[in-house]
Amino acid sequence: MSDVNAGTLTTDDVVQPFQIENTGLRGRMVRMGPLLDEILGSHAYPEPVAQMLGETVVLAAILASALKYDGVFTLQTKGDGPVAFMVADVTSGGDIRGYARFDRERLAAAPATGVSGLLGQGHLAFTVDQGEHTERYQGIVALAGESLAECVTHYFRQSEQLQTGIKLAVGRQGGHWRGAGLMLQRMPDPSHAAPASDREDDWRRAMILMDSATDAELLDPALPSNDLLFRLFHEDGVRVWAPSALRAKCRCSRDRVAGALAGIPRSELDDLKVDGHVSVTCEFCNRTYRFDDADLNAIDEQR
Repeated sequence: MSDVNAGTLTTDDVVQPFQIENTGLRGRMVRMGPLLDEILGSHAYPEPVAQMLGETVVLAAILASALKYDGVFTLQTKGDGPVAFMVADVTSGGDIRGYARFDRERLAAAPATGVSGLLGQGHLAFTVDQGEHTERYQGIVALAGESLAECVTHYFRQSEQLQTGIKLAVGRQGGHWRGAGLMLQRMPDPSHAAPASDREDDWRRAMILMDSATDAELLDPALPSNDLLFRLFHEDGVRVWAPSALRAKCRCSRDRVAGALAGIPRSELDDLKVDGHVSVTCEFCNRTYRFDDADLNAIDEQR
């Protein structure tokens, strides 16, 4: 834990926890460079889809970093718009992956932006899965708002009764995708040390300062996270904790795919062959696994 100093260096693909000292407000800042470029670059997404999926990945990282869990945090959307499904998940070790499923013809016929235009009516769900011997936590909120950030802040207000502010930015720089996000939360004050009116003023002031950060500042690789936090909140004092690293890493493997194929009758697998192979492509990383007759025979022996 340390005070923010202008000039402090940082790196891409990290989550930076911080606290505004005079108000007790807690926050997270995420900066993504190569990580997001790899996730979005593995598919030929149209620009609006890549933009929305990028926001989903950044948002998932921010939300996951505020939780204590040992497993996988998943953020997903389902709607009746051109982008029917998006998902991003984050392991407790910082491995992230994500993908979007969309209708290219509908998207081309009626170009749209924003939640209502791209996702339509539907819901956003958060899931924390810590393994088969633990109970899964899930929160669901309607896609009510023009941005994913608005949907999530609505969830926190209604379900968690926790004031939350989120600002996201995703864009290309030099042909490469970058993403960033800020989240501030007003934690409960069980001691009631500060008058409610003062706490409300502190919250409004922090929201104004957070909103003053431009997309260009958030995405600027030459502007370290700690410098930006200092620029925004130095008058109230800002303290940072050690950042956590993030990585683009898919959890698919040949063994996992073979395990899934073992649940399909051999006759059906033979019907799926093309040029003598059964091919399975991971929706997340777009990697293709091919299985010939010798591979399928080996799978049969392990059934």
